Amino acid sequence: MSQSIYPMMPLRDIVLFPHMVAPLVVGRQKSIKALENAMANGTEIFLTTQRDSTVDDPGEKNVYDLGTIASVLQLLRLPDGTIKALVEGKRRARVNKFIVKKDFMMVDVEEFSQDFEPTSETVAYIREVLNSFKKYARLNKKISSEVVKSLSRIDNPAKFVDVLASHMPLKMEEKQKILSVLSVEKRLYLVLDLIHKEDEIASLEEKIRGRVKKKMEKTQKDYYLSEQMRVIRKEMGTSDDAASEIDELEKQIEKKKMPKTAKNKVVQEFKKLKMMQPMSAEATVVRNYIDTILSLPWYEKSKSRIDINEAEDVLEADHFGLAEPKERILEYLAVQAQVKKLKGPILCLVGPPGVGKTSLSKSVARAMGRKFVRLSLGGVRDEAEIRGHRRTYIGAMPGKIVQSLQKAKVNNPVFCLDEIDKMSMDFRGDPSSALLEVLDPEQNYSFNDHYLDMDYDLSDVFFITTANNLPAIPPPLRDRMEVIKLNGYTEEDKFQIAKGFLIPKQLEANGFGNKDITLNEGAILEIVRRYTREAGVRNLERNIAGICRKVARDRLKKKKANKKYRLSAGSIAKYLGAPKFRFGLAEERDEVGLTTGLAWTEVGGELLQIETVLMPGSGKLIITGKLGDVMQESAQAALSYVRTRAAQLGLASDFYQKLDVHVHVPEGAIPKDGPSAGITMATSMVSALLQIPVRKDIAMTGEITLRGCVLPIGGLTEKLLAARRGNIKHVLIPKKNERDLEKIAPKVLKSLEIELVEHVDEVLEKALVRPDGEAVLKKAEPVDVFWIKAANHEEMAVPAH
Repeated sequence: MSQSIYPMMPLRDIVLFPHMVAPLVVGRQKSIKALENAMANGTEIFLTTQRDSTVDDPGEKNVYDLGTIASVLQLLRLPDGTIKALVEGKRRARVNKFIVKKDFMMVDVEEFSQDFEPTSETVAYIREVLNSFKKYARLNKKISSEVVKSLSRIDNPAKFVDVLASHMPLKMEEKQKILSVLSVEKRLYLVLDLIHKEDEIASLEEKIRGRVKKKMEKTQKDYYLSEQMRVIRKEMGTSDDAASEIDELEKQIEKKKMPKTAKNKVVQEFKKLKMMQPMSAEATVVRNYIDTILSLPWYEKSKSRIDINEAEDVLEADHFGLAEPKERILEYLAVQAQVKKLKGPILCLVGPPGVGKTSLSKSVARAMGRKFVRLSLGGVRDEAEIRGHRRTYIGAMPGKIVQSLQKAKVNNPVFCLDEIDKMSMDFRGDPSSALLEVLDPEQNYSFNDHYLDMDYDLSDVFFITTANNLPAIPPPLRDRMEVIKLNGYTEEDKFQIAKGFLIPKQLEANGFGNKDITLNEGAILEIVRRYTREAGVRNLERNIAGICRKVARDRLKKKKANKKYRLSAGSIAKYLGAPKFRFGLAEERDEVGLTTGLAWTEVGGELLQIETVLMPGSGKLIITGKLGDVMQESAQAALSYVRTRAAQLGLASDFYQKLDVHVHVPEGAIPKDGPSAGITMATSMVSALLQIPVRKDIAMTGEITLRGCVLPIGGLTEKLLAARRGNIKHVLIPKKNERDLEKIAPKVLKSLEIELVEHVDEVLEKALVRPDGEAVLKKAEPVDVFWIKAANHEEMAVPAH
C-alpha cells in the first residue's frame, strides 16, 4: 500500500477497471490538461466516474472517491479540438485529498495492492463464475466467444474478476459497486450474484422472443387463411367490399381505447354484425351503433391549462365591465387549477339578452385551453333530445349531449347549455328532469344515454348554462347550479363597448377602414339614448351596422370610394331616421295621480308609469293594463291601506262608497305582474284622492302590506339602471334591500339619490309635493269600535263613525 499524487480526470457513463483498456474521447478543457500533464511528466493518471453525467464541471462531491490509476497509452488530437485517448487501468485507489489547480484537479490517493493468494474455495468460486458466464454468454449474443476463451486463460483471481466485470452489460452504479469492493473473494461473490440475475433476465427475454415468434407465425397463418377466403368469395361472386369494411371495423375496435364494459359490448355487437347479411336493415342498425361507440372520445382529452393571470387577461380583453361575474369565474378557475380535478358546481350565467353570457362561456374555454361546445335548449320539449332514443325505434340516435361530444372529439370540453330556461315539456317527457343527472357532479360520472345503453363519464366536462329568467328554471335543476348574475350595461359601459369593439367590428364586416367612418362621443350616446332601449348591446350593434350600410350606399352612389365620414349627434337622424325613444322618461312636470315605478323584465329594468283617476260611482276598483293576479292583488292591498289611513289623510270615512277608483298601467298590450308596484299604486291613489301632485323626478319600488309595511323586492340592479337611463334622480327602495346596494356599481350609486323606506307613510311624505312643513298624514282622533253580529253569528269589531 502506497500513497502518491496524480492528475485526476472524471469519466462520464463509464467505469474503468484495472487491466481494462478503453478508448476515451475527451472534450472538456480540464480533462485535456490533465491528460497532457500525465503525458508530459510520464506519470499515470487517476480516473474516476462522475455521479451525475450531466454536470459539466464536476467538483469533489460530484465524483466517486474510489477509482482506477491508469496509464495513458496514446493521445490523438482530433480536428474539432477534442482528444482521443487510449488508457489502461492499473490499480485501484481511493482519494485522500483533492488538490485544486488552475487548469485541472490533482488528487492525493491511497493505492491498493492486487496481490492475492487463492484458496481452494476461491478457485471453486472462479470456476462457478466462469461456468455461469459461459451460460450467460450463450444467451447474450453481444458477448463473443473470444471473451470467454480469454477469461478461461486468466489465472490471477483479481484480474479475472475485473476483466469479467468490464465485459458485463451492467448499469454504471453496479459496476462502480464492484470496483469499490476491495476484497477479491467478496468481489467474486458479488459478480456471481449479478451474473445469476442477468442470466434470469436473459432467459426471460428468450422466452418473450419465442412467444413473439409464435404470434408472428399465427398472424402469417391468419393472413394466409384470409387470403384464401377472399379468393373463395371472389369465385362465388360475393362482393369483397363488405368483407374489407368488416376487417377495417375490426381493426378500429382493436385500436380504440374504451372502458371494459364498452369494449365487451362493442365486441358482442361486432360478432352479430359478422353473421348478418350486409344489406339487411338490422345490419345497418348494428353498424351505426358500433360507429357511434367508436366515435366517442372515451379517454381523449385536450390539454387543459389554467394560468389565472392569462385567464384574467382573456376575460378583460373579450368583455368590458361585468366585474362581479368575472371575479366569480376566476375564483372557480383558481380552485380548479389548485385541485387539478374539481367536482364543483355547474355555473349558470343569468342575465338579460345581449349582455354576453354565451360569449363569456367561449372566453372561459379560451382561458382554459379547452374546446368549446354549445347546445341550444330553446324549444326542446322531448326528453329523448337529452338522453337519446332506445335502439328499438327506427332511426334511433344518441342524445344531444353525446352527439356534441362526438363533434368535439374530446371528453373535457367547456360545454355551454344555452337558454336553459326556454325548455318546455309535453307528453313526450320533461327534458329538464333528464338534465338533473347531467348537471349533478355526484352523478354525471355515469350518465346513461338510452341509445348507448351504457354509462358515459361526463365528470371532466366543464358545464356552463345560460338563462334570461331564473324563476323559469325548475327548482331541482336550479339547486344543482351556482348562479352568476350578469346585469345590464350602463350608458358608460355601452359607450365604451361601442367605441372599443362594436364600431371596429362593423367597419371591418362592411369593408371599411378604421378611419373611414368616425362617430364622436355625442353620436354614440345619441344612438344609445334615442335609438336603443335594452340591457345588452345587440340593437346598438344593429344600428351601427345600419349606419355602415347607409354610408356604403352613399359612397357608391356618389362614386367617392375614398370619402371619409364624420358623424355627430345631429347627423345620426339622417342615417337612422327619427329617434325611436325619448331620452329621459321622467315626466316633464309634477302630475296628480301619476307615479313612476320601477319594473324588472327579462330584457332588463323598465320605468313603469301608474295612473289613477277618480269617478263618481259606488266604490268599485277598476284595474286595467293587462295586469297579472299578483299585481291586481297589490292594487287591492294598496286601496285597503288607503282606507285604513282615511282619517290621517283627511278623507271622509265613507269616501270609497261614493267613488270608483280606476288604476291603469300604460302599454296595455304588454303583460305585467309582480308585487313590487304596491307602494307605487298606493302613492298614485293617495295623490288622486288628495289632489296633490307626485314629484316628477322620483321613482319607487316595493311590495305593500295591509299595514303599510314596505317589503323587499328583487331585480334591484336592473331597476336602478332603468332609473338612471330614464333620467330619474331620486329613488325610493325598501329598507330591507339595503344589503343589495353593495353589489351595485359605484358610478350608478353616485348618479342616484337612493332613500330607504320601511313604511308607506314615509313614501307619501317623500313623494307628494306639498308646501314646506306641511305633512301629508295628520293626527286623527281614535276610532271608536262597536261590535256587530256577523252572518255566521260571531261577534267582530268594526270602526264606528
